[in-house]
Amino acid sequence: MTVVDDVRYWRHPAVSGVDLIRAHYVTHGFGRHSHDTFAIGVATTGVEELRLDGEVHRVLPGGLVMINPGVVHTGRPAVEGGWAYRAFYPDVEVVAEVAGTASPWFTERIVYHADAAAAVVAAHRAAESADRLAASSLLGQALSALLRAYGGKHVPPPPPGGGRDVEAAREILHERLAEPPSLAELAAEVGTGQFALLRAFRARHGLPPHAYLNQLRVRRACALLDLGTPVARAAVEVGFTDQSHLARHFRRIVGVAPGHYRRKNVQDRP
Repeated sequence: MTVVDDVRYWRHPAVSGVDLIRAHYVTHGFGRHSHDTFAIGVATTGVEELRLDGEVHRVLPGGLVMINPGVVHTGRPAVEGGWAYRAFYPDVEVVAEVAGTASPWFTERIVYHADAAAAVVAAHRAAESADRLAASSLLGQALSALLRAYGGKHVPPPPPGGGRDVEAAREILHERLAEPPSLAELAAEVGTGQFALLRAFRARHGLPPHAYLNQLRVRRACALLDLGTPVARAAVEVGFTDQSHLARHFRRIVGVAPGHYRRKNVQDRP
């Protein structure tokens, strides 16, 4: 029997600002991307090859992964049959409220701690039930336990050379994501060379400008889909050439097709 990818992506039933995914990926691999949320997950079966912080990790069953916002990573199956996991994507504000600090940060990336992993899985399973009190309570308890054991405060690294040029270029991409300039035009607008900007941008954000732009477009598309915007219209509004162009990048970053994301986040919303 052929095994295929099986994914469910949905909004937390009781805590605003938290998305969840339960997935078994056999063929799918995530491209280089980051989240503007935290990503906290537990591997349940199989093995994932996770590229993180310039290193390749093999995440085994029971592995608890904590990825901070803005950290670029990839993921793909490392064995035949793929890997399965459950994960939360809580907004920074949600984690900050639990942590009691404005700049929460996880100091560990991958740990094997049975009790911590069990707490995350229990909270995740509760979010699939109709018991909203249990779902919210168990999520708060799991986040509190993780922050006590592995939490710290984010201290941003010093900006690389060309930091002002990079931030000016980033602002232009945010303002003009549907009709961005070329790399040469972008560099000219901020007053630097195109290859100097390319190096500095990647050093600061972990992605070159074009990949950063595609990730930004996918995030904007998520926001539009949350409002009920049809997929084809969302694709055009964020600057993709068509629906298939959006779908290709969307799945590489989010892990599900945009139509599936829209059904779970809009049509099924009470």
